Amino acid sequence: MLRLSAILALLGSLIAPAAAQENPRSECLAMAMAPWRATPASFQRAAATLGEVAITYGGHSTYYIDTPGGIRIATDWNGGFRMGRLPDVVTMNRAHSSHYTLFPDPKIAHVFHGWAEDGQPAKISEKIGDVYIRNVTTDIRRFYGDYSGADMIRDGNSIFVFEVAGLCIGHLGHLHHQLDDTHFAAIGRLDILMVPIDGTYTMSLDGVSDITRRLRASVVLPMHRFATPLDEFMDKIGKQFEIELRNERTLRISRETLPSTPTVIILDGV
Repeated sequence: MLRLSAILALLGSLIAPAAAQENPRSECLAMAMAPWRATPASFQRAAATLGEVAITYGGHSTYYIDTPGGIRIATDWNGGFRMGRLPDVVTMNRAHSSHYTLFPDPKIAHVFHGWAEDGQPAKISEKIGDVYIRNVTTDIRRFYGDYSGADMIRDGNSIFVFEVAGLCIGHLGHLHHQLDDTHFAAIGRLDILMVPIDGTYTMSLDGVSDITRRLRASVVLPMHRFATPLDEFMDKIGKQFEIELRNERTLRISRETLPSTPTVIILDGV
């Protein structure tokens, strides 16, 4: 019996770390339950030791996220908007071909589809290097201009959340509808938010402005910037947001350098 107990204990010690690795803990969800700007100890350590994240606007809805640990991520990847080395991780959404490719470069190690496949919604929860990546699914319209809900594709889009170096970074993807309380609860707290502001192909500016205000990110990075004047977006989100126009395409930021006032940062690019 003693020998059997020892074997079971050994197996338990081997299985437990594996299970923990398969189900990483979201610090951003934990932070959502904490007082405003309170930070769990693990995130404080990460922020203090791992430095800053570089976020580069590639174009359209593609942002590159370069982590302190050397992982490169590209959002809504369609194979274009290449800048520097190939990403290690790409996320995709399938509303339009400009947001995905079914034939990514085979050298990309991790390809995450944000849409449902075989009737099952995308469920992504992966720790890759120093970044934890997860998703929250939303629906998309089958046809442009259909807001009735009758022809919505269930779980056709994903909001991706990237947790790295004490930061919670969210990308709304090709969002087509308002979020309810279950969406906000699943997203958790965000420090940096990438939001489409076209007001037509995704959702209305009124709708996306409401979401932006409710998520209360310190930094808002607009994307899908081709159709709507930035001034209109700024008018709708309210005067509590500052605005910064930058000549460079890359934002280098850490938890310590987050602005104290919510700020919309317009990086160079189209």
